[in-house]
Amino acid sequence: MSSAIQSQLLGAVLFAATKHKDQRRKGHSTVPYVNHVIEVAELLARVGGITDVAVLQAALLHDTVEDTETTFEEVEEKFGADVQRLVEEMTDDKSIPKAERKRLQIAHATAMSERGKLIKIADKISNIRDIVDRPPPDWTWERRRTYVQWGEDVVAGCRGVNVKLEALFDMVVAEAWEKLGKEGEGKECGETS
Repeated sequence: MSSAIQSQLLGAVLFAATKHKDQRRKGHSTVPYVNHVIEVAELLARVGGITDVAVLQAALLHDTVEDTETTFEEVEEKFGADVQRLVEEMTDDKSIPKAERKRLQIAHATAMSERGKLIKIADKISNIRDIVDRPPPDWTWERRRTYVQWGEDVVAGCRGVNVKLEALFDMVVAEAWEKLGKEGEGKECGETS
């Protein structure tokens, strides 16, 4: 990897770490939020074999506009229009009610760019792992199952872009259903079978 590419990627890591510095993963007061975006980029590179620097930068930055005071203009100024477009493609409009945002993610998945779909699949892998293995303490088993099903519905519209990422997603979902049970058993978080 050239020093220019390393510099571009490390610049995005630093930017994401700075923007998310006071955030923690839901339910994990000790886990820095930036770990999530780093994991998404790492999955793309390691599992998906992605070497497209703009995709990897956008993966690192995919939640900055949605979850911090960052603007699309700031992303474009620092990382270029290509990265900015990918970040915009990943960004939910927080002025819309949550249920509608979730519905729109499913509806818009098939129309996303192939590069955007890659990021979305890796993002859902990371999120489903956390929801299943390290859920927020107030999430019931039913809410966790609902999230996994929603993640499957979103990724259904993203398929056909990377066999290895899709295979990992399928494995993570199968493990999730094994742990949570696809059918409602009425369990609450913390209960075991």
